[in-house]
Order: sequence, then C-alpha cells, then structure tokens
Amino acid sequence: MTKITIKETQNPTILKFEFDDFITRNQNFEFKNIDEAKSSPLAQQLFYLPFVKTVYISGNFIAIERFSIVDWDDVKDAVAEQIEAFVNKGGIIVNIDENAPKKQPITVYGETTPNPAALKFVVSRMLTRNAVEYKNIDQTASSPLAQELFKFPYVKEIFIDENYISVTKYEINNWDEITLELRTFIKQYIENGGTVLDESLIETKAKNEAAKDEAFDKLDVTSQQIINILEEYVKPAVAADGGNIAFDSYNEDNKTVKVILQGACSGCPSSTFTLKSGIENMLKSMLNDEAITVEALNA
Repeated sequence: MTKITIKETQNPTILKFEFDDFITRNQNFEFKNIDEAKSSPLAQQLFYLPFVKTVYISGNFIAIERFSIVDWDDVKDAVAEQIEAFVNKGGIIVNIDENAPKKQPITVYGETTPNPAALKFVVSRMLTRNAVEYKNIDQTASSPLAQELFKFPYVKEIFIDENYISVTKYEINNWDEITLELRTFIKQYIENGGTVLDESLIETKAKNEAAKDEAFDKLDVTSQQIINILEEYVKPAVAADGGNIAFDSYNEDNKTVKVILQGACSGCPSSTFTLKSGIENMLKSMLNDEAITVEALNA
C-alpha cells in the first residue's frame, strides 16, 4: 500500500507529496492545465480540484502549486488521501513514452569552494570550452539550464565552464538544505537531453576569441606577459575552485593590473587575500617588478 508523506517547500504555494519509491524514470513533468496532462491520468484527476494551478511529477514526488483561494492546511490531507487512493487502486501516475530518447547516464558531484556562498557541481562530461557567467535570469537566453536553475529561489548567480557549474546562493538557505536538490536537478536535466548552452553562444564565443587574439597583438609587452601568466598559472587554479579570472587592463604609469573575477571567485571573502598574497606576488616575481599591484574590478 502506498503511503504519501507531505513536505513543505521554499514556495508556500507549492507542496510536495512524496512516495516511498521513485515514480518516474529520471524524467520530469510539468502540467499547467488538464489538457496538458493527457499523459498523466493522476494529474488530470488532480486538476478537477479547483485550487490546483500546476502539477509537477519528478523522482519520488508529485508537487502541486495552488491558487490562493485556499490554504494548504485546509486541503493537504485530503489531497494526500486522494493520491493514495488513486495509486492503490492501480491508477496510472504517468504514461512514459517508450520512444522517448534514452537518457545519457552521467555523474554529478558537489565540491566546496573557498567562497562559502558558492558550490561547484562537477559533471562527468564536457559542457563547454567557453566560460559563461549569469548574474540573473534575464541574461540566460543562451543557457536553458541556467534559466531553470534561477527558478530556485536561493540561486543568486551561475557560472558554467568546462565540465562544471558553479552556483552562488543567497543566504536564506544553507548548502546542506539544498545541495541534493540542485545536484539531482542538474543530473536529471542533462541526462534527459536538456540544453546546457545554446550552440549560437559557442559560435559567438569563437568570434570573440578571434577578436581577443587581435586585441592581444596590439597590447604592450608587459600586458601580454601578464595575460600569459594568468592563463598558464592562475586560471587552472581558480578553475579548480569553481571560478575564473579575466585580464582587464594594465596601467604602465602606476603599475596597476585590473582583473575581473567570475564564478565562485566573485564575491569570495578570500579573494582579496588571493589577489594580494597570491597573484600579485606571482606577477612581481615573474616580471621582476615589486611595484606591481593587482585590483579586481568586482571584488
């Protein structure tokens, strides 16, 4: 006999009804109305309830978003009982399309970074060769995955590079409360063929790389040396921490190097220490110039 467990979510209008086993084969479903729910007899039945706005089916749960005409405290037990009765009578939760593309198994694991507000989700395959950063959902036209991640209320910023996704969170949640949810979502999204980055972005980046090479040739020798040092010695280290560093400019008069921090490095409490005791000292030593200073434009 199926027994439903009721769980609250960060969104007070959405409630999760959890099963004791998985009910989908690593697929996610979202239904906005009864017509969209043709593949789910259970979701269709739920839409006969006047307060049901959206039905989500994923993993081991069904999540329901309600209209404001009721409070969950008044109806949640009755909804749970209705779901239990439907399933225990042999009702079909969702019809899985056997002709749908087979999932591509991957592994995703979380790595801590020096920035306590950022976590690095490492994927077992290459995602992109071009670092991309998103500060908000309005910037995510090129990344359907980033767009979906911003729908989680605690996601503040997203950085994607090579085989990892760095997520910076707001303070409303601790990582131990949300890591599993994010890791599972990213894993299922990619396995089910979701687009991480649009190909047109890659083409644009390729053009930008050509323009960057042309701009590099026009720089002074010291600026070129600084860029080469950052690329060879600094970028691999910050990438390991889920971030990126980009050269902005070098002022020959006051010997100031300006850089841009991205991903987990952006807003990291230890970034100033890293810039001064790490990168700045490295440049001073390798360029044999003790007057050099390093500043981050967004530290």
